[in-house]
Amino acid sequence: MRDKQFCSEFTKKIILKCTETMIIVTIVYAIVVATVFYIGHKITWQPTPLYYFLKKVSLYFSLFVPVVWFIMVLIIIYIYWQKTVGYIDDVAVASVALIQSDDDDIRLPEELREIEDKMNQIKKTARQHEHDAKEAERRKNDLVVNLAHDIRTPLSSIIGYLSLLSEAPDMPTEQRIKYTGITLEKAFRLEQLVEEFFEITRFNLSSIVLNNGKINLPFMLRQIADEFYPTLSPQNKQAVVHASDDLILWGDADKLSRVFNNIMKNAIAYSYNDSAINIAAFKQAENIVIQFTNKGDPIPKQKLETIFERFFRLNIARSSETGGAGLGLAIAKEIVNAHGGTITAQSGESKTTFAVILPAGIQQKNNNPKEKISSL
Repeated sequence: MRDKQFCSEFTKKIILKCTETMIIVTIVYAIVVATVFYIGHKITWQPTPLYYFLKKVSLYFSLFVPVVWFIMVLIIIYIYWQKTVGYIDDVAVASVALIQSDDDDIRLPEELREIEDKMNQIKKTARQHEHDAKEAERRKNDLVVNLAHDIRTPLSSIIGYLSLLSEAPDMPTEQRIKYTGITLEKAFRLEQLVEEFFEITRFNLSSIVLNNGKINLPFMLRQIADEFYPTLSPQNKQAVVHASDDLILWGDADKLSRVFNNIMKNAIAYSYNDSAINIAAFKQAENIVIQFTNKGDPIPKQKLETIFERFFRLNIARSSETGGAGLGLAIAKEIVNAHGGTITAQSGESKTTFAVILPAGIQQKNNNPKEKISSL
């Protein structure tokens, strides 16, 4: 709509300039005709060939004057038409620069300054998107290589311990239990790594369907805190929920649960032992705010700005025991955006807070409660 408005304004400017030129030329022409007519009547003419010629011309004066004026108007319109065609040629030539990989600015005539600014903005945005896509692809490739390498470690351990158990049927019970426990632990880790591969595939190929409904937010948050108890307990961590029982949210319970789970996983991974993760939910104006606050090392500012990008991980050096695909927060952002909300992160000296802001009211913009979200 804004582009159509801009084109309309540009067209109006051309028409206005053409009209102004025609008015000026008409006034000058009228002055010239009036002057010639006045001078012609003031001169005492002698019977010469010029006198007879002008006298003959004067018979067609009423026809001659408007015809000349009409021809001048046509010439002016033609000139501006040619000028407009020239502008189109300039824009067509400049548009080729939009797909070029250089960072040179596009240059157009002064009259096309607004179009020049818009084209430079488009080129800059395209270059940025191209850079972001390449960076995401690089992160993804690095991640896949690292995941493939990490899978070998638990797989080799599983094969090794199973081989020992198979080759030594008379192994002592205590040792057999120990080896079985290690094998099971490595199998769980292998399952987690395989799930990360599927996560990458789902992110690129799948779509998410939102099934909106009323959500008892405090119940959901307490349920999530309880589900993470087995993970929190060994590190002497705890999750504390602060939310009034009357908070009702409108959205997709499964998808928002995934958002809160992803944030919770991040908070657990980067919080100190013997600390509490505070989950607070409260109403603010027409929105509901959900905050996850953990005590831990601060996130650097430059990483805080890109933490919601695809395949971004806080720890570049991937461990075979920790870290995910770098998709959790990116997926959380997509789901929150689909609900018409926002997600942000702030990190201080020893505290990091993730805040999810969602509309509190029941949205009835679409009679169909299902909404399809692509790119996940």
